[in-house]
Amino acid sequence: MPTIDQTRILIIATDGFEQSELFEPRDQLIGARAAVELASPEKKPIQGMKHDEKGATITPDLTLDDVRIEDYDGLILPGGVANPDTLRTNGKAVDLVRAFVRSGKPVAAICHGPWLLVEADVVSGRTVTSWPSIRTDLSNAGAKVVDQEVVIDGNLITSRKPADIPAFVSAFRKAVTEGATAAA
Repeated sequence: MPTIDQTRILIIATDGFEQSELFEPRDQLIGARAAVELASPEKKPIQGMKHDEKGATITPDLTLDDVRIEDYDGLILPGGVANPDTLRTNGKAVDLVRAFVRSGKPVAAICHGPWLLVEADVVSGRTVTSWPSIRTDLSNAGAKVVDQEVVIDGNLITSRKPADIPAFVSAFRKAVTEGATAAA
């Protein structure tokens, strides 16, 4: 099994991402010497949010069209309301999420991020968590929804909110280095 400094991690986001849910996992993984790249529909700065106020921006490393799943060991989907709502209408983003989940590689989604899992049609029969306002969407897509800090079901890792980031990142790191099934 690889150590975290031998892994490549992809984050997919666009305008409206919750700042802490992108930057904190990214910074923790980079601090552990993982290679982390950010992909977005376009290679132009994207706007973060601190709840309902504008936060920092970040320029993606590559576009969604440039992503090759085989280049990565895991995927992170940050929340924020606008970010996953926009991405779930982007066919390339949805296809990438679906392909990552089907590949068996760890896919971690926090807060509103699981909306992309719904759109990719990969939650039926899976146990997940999320921000409360999208739990009905997850249930309607066939998921069993629970209210826990972090939920691991096979290669899916989900969390509810920014306060869950430490457990979220810990579970993701374990899945990436020990294998998704080992984390379950």
